[in-house]
Amino acid sequence: MSYYKEFWHNILNFNGTASRPAYWWPIIINYLLGGIIIGIIQHLVGHPIDDIYDWKDLNISMISKIIALVVWIGTLSLKFRRLHDTDRSAWWVLLDLVPPIGTIWFFILTVLPSKPNRWQKYQKMG
Repeated sequence: MSYYKEFWHNILNFNGTASRPAYWWPIIINYLLGGIIIGIIQHLVGHPIDDIYDWKDLNISMISKIIALVVWIGTLSLKFRRLHDTDRSAWWVLLDLVPPIGTIWFFILTVLPSKPNRWQKYQKMG
């Protein structure tokens, strides 16, 4: 849970580093929580979140999109910090935009071990 708390604490921190567990635990927890919450909401309203039939559905859809944006920003900053921990520039995150080879290559970069790097000084300051 400490890694997940750290994820939310550093949501706008695009400097520093993130170890493998500090990267993977929030990714896994967000994926599972997102699926469970969406499943519960869809069960309660009786249709997919993106189907809008009235004002309540519009509110639910807008709130879910805002939450998704916040989590996406936090995940992007976490990806930057994970790349820094492997002594790579955050520009490597653009690999994730090239399906499927870029996605596989980015996955490989995130599972590589930590290396001494130039971004550790930012982590000690924060």
